[in-house]
Amino acid sequence: MLVAGAPSRLPAQELPTALKAQLDRWYRTAKRSAPGTWGISVSDQHGNVLWSVNPDLQMIPASTVKLLTTGYARTVLGSEARRLTRVLGVGQVDEATGEWMGRWVLELNGDPSLESPSGAGPRLQDLADQLAAQGIRRLRGPMTALRSDGSPAEAHFPAAWRAANWGSLYAPLVGSLTLHENIITLYVRPGAKAGQRARLVETSPDGLNAVVNVHASTVAGSRSRLRITRMKDGGYLVTGTVGVGAGTRRLISVAGDPKAVLAAAWARALQQAGIEWDRTPQTIIVESPADQVLAEVHSATFDSLAYDINRRSHNLGAELLLSWAGGGERGPELLTEHVQQVAGVAGGVKLVDGSGMSHQDRVTPATFIYYMANFQHTPAGRNFPSLLPANGVGTLARLSSGLPGQGVVRAKTGTLSGVSTLVGYLGRRDGMFLVSLMYNGSRSRTAKRHQWAVFRLLGADGASIPSEDPEEIVEPVLELGGDPSD
Repeated sequence: MLVAGAPSRLPAQELPTALKAQLDRWYRTAKRSAPGTWGISVSDQHGNVLWSVNPDLQMIPASTVKLLTTGYARTVLGSEARRLTRVLGVGQVDEATGEWMGRWVLELNGDPSLESPSGAGPRLQDLADQLAAQGIRRLRGPMTALRSDGSPAEAHFPAAWRAANWGSLYAPLVGSLTLHENIITLYVRPGAKAGQRARLVETSPDGLNAVVNVHASTVAGSRSRLRITRMKDGGYLVTGTVGVGAGTRRLISVAGDPKAVLAAAWARALQQAGIEWDRTPQTIIVESPADQVLAEVHSATFDSLAYDINRRSHNLGAELLLSWAGGGERGPELLTEHVQQVAGVAGGVKLVDGSGMSHQDRVTPATFIYYMANFQHTPAGRNFPSLLPANGVGTLARLSSGLPGQGVVRAKTGTLSGVSTLVGYLGRRDGMFLVSLMYNGSRSRTAKRHQWAVFRLLGADGASIPSEDPEEIVEPVLELGGDPSD
């Protein structure tokens, strides 16, 4: 059933008989190699189904949910929206001492690119430099981090995610208090000779030296056995051994206390800007709200953020997009309603998060097809495929060969324990194929290989999908959209 105003289905193009036979053979082979539950739908660009298996079966979609989250958030926010991070205050600068006389707060709103590990996002240093440019040389008082609505900036694990995944690199704390994707990176170097303590030489974000203790020892050889322990006070303890010939070792951990990380990074930024920070409480309490903008940075546009999130299948980023658009706990419910409205279905979808990390999410293959077919006709649907990675890029690096060129496929992968999905657009000279491949079963890695194969089969004579996106990043990246243990 289509919703009122949704485009009606146009006469379907026909699959060549030979191609249908190839798809039939492909499915028989895939079913033997990866027994389990398959749901498949291949349609033309208008949503007319050309070939399918169990198209109306509700299945676990994994990270292909990010395609739907992107569409919903773009509808609500617009392609040019940006996330702000600010320093707000009430008071004035003492011209004699350079001290800010009054209250100040950091306003964080869940910018997934703030202090991005890639170096592409806005920086706390930018905020500190803006303060210094106004003549501020001294701040007093403990750090207060708030959202734009005045509530505390916080981060938590989404309740819909499996507790067993909490704290892994692909499942960090999520919330308005997000810095450096709520992960930390430490660089540890061995001592000059065996028996000496290893040294912390660099951190990302900068400034974590204040919350990291290194108790690791240098040993003979070039092997290392280092580990990070997250401490209850928000700090980190590095223990183990590192070989004298090992060189600098990189350690990555999820931030156990993002507020402690923020405080350490903010202290370093202020120091670099020449601003002294006295954290003792002020003797005079200012009750007025801090509403004067002292410094401000913003993210890249929504489209740039969404493309990077989909290219990397970044769970934290997808959840922040949903929170940005949905405004709170009703986000998954609003996302579900949006998908039903655009796809023109009364059921066929039930979403409990924005990233697809939950095994409770359900979507039918046909719902994906109808959504992709209809969304292009909405105001937010212009150039929508360009927000998904192209073949050979990011999580689609495995599709770097077997197709006529880059951009023939724009799609989203999904991977969880017992789940493998691949949904997206496939360019043709006479239009596009919309493809939804879903597998739930114990042989998900084998299923993924067969899913790659069917995209190559359908796209053997394909054509690149037009894109207005900036130059693609072609190097493969770690997929952070699922459970890598499957």
